[in-house]
Amino acid sequence: MGKALTSIGFVGTGIMGGHMARRLAEAGFRVKAWNRTPDKASALAADGVEIAASAADAAIDADAVICMLSSGPVCDEVLLSEGGVLGAMRRGSTLVVMSSIPVETARGQAERATAVGLNYIDAPVSGGEKGAREGTLAIMAGGEAAQVEGLRAVFAPMGRVTHVGPAGSGQLAKLANQLIVASNICAVAEALLLAESGGADPARVREALLGGFADSTVFRQHGLRMVEGNFVPGGPAKYQVKDTGTALALARAQELRLPIAEQVDSLFRRLVDEGGGDLDHSAVFLTLKKMNQPGASSPNN
Repeated sequence: MGKALTSIGFVGTGIMGGHMARRLAEAGFRVKAWNRTPDKASALAADGVEIAASAADAAIDADAVICMLSSGPVCDEVLLSEGGVLGAMRRGSTLVVMSSIPVETARGQAERATAVGLNYIDAPVSGGEKGAREGTLAIMAGGEAAQVEGLRAVFAPMGRVTHVGPAGSGQLAKLANQLIVASNICAVAEALLLAESGGADPARVREALLGGFADSTVFRQHGLRMVEGNFVPGGPAKYQVKDTGTALALARAQELRLPIAEQVDSLFRRLVDEGGGDLDHSAVFLTLKKMNQPGASSPNN
């Protein structure tokens, strides 16, 4: 892809984006970052990250701009609006949207970027705050294979990238990931609740199952959260609902029925409706406990 990429604009430095921007700076890239809540970006100055006055300011003269904002509408507003990121980017540079957004949103952004001479990659991630902090994220990239390959050195400080198809395919892979994660979290929560209700120590049950067929990253990390009662968000429940809702909307558009995903989505929506949207998604354990209290209503009520 020609000369090496050295300068990165980074838009969105929240729970995960802040770690990602920091790791890029530590890897030797010139990183200029912006966040809607300025304090979350300004804290990165100590890590060698330059702080931008606006999203467009972060994009000016960057070889690549990484977007790690919270949702499709927010991404569209910051990227596509008048005076936004697309208008500030240098032609021939690359926009990398690492947010989890709807497939059709990514494809629309790709069309807009291509029309003004920009490259576009949708590259959502999995691994939560821990993966962002440690640089072990799974990165699912959609777009042209050569462009993804040309950014391999940029992705490396953040995690492991896999090209999965044309623009929008990264989001498809992320939706698949989120359905597996969400279903697994609910299964772990039900299993630990069953063990606890029956009189076993759920912490010891978790320990006993490590290394067996029930073991997984979700079981290790979120099962530990459940037994410790630690629901400080690594992945907030409100974003889990966003992703399960997006997956189900896409399934309906393709005339697919996903009954497990439908039930899982209803559990997370109940958690959010009960005020747990800012808790970690493993807090669905609390929803299941509440559902099993005497007189509790069904999840569909």
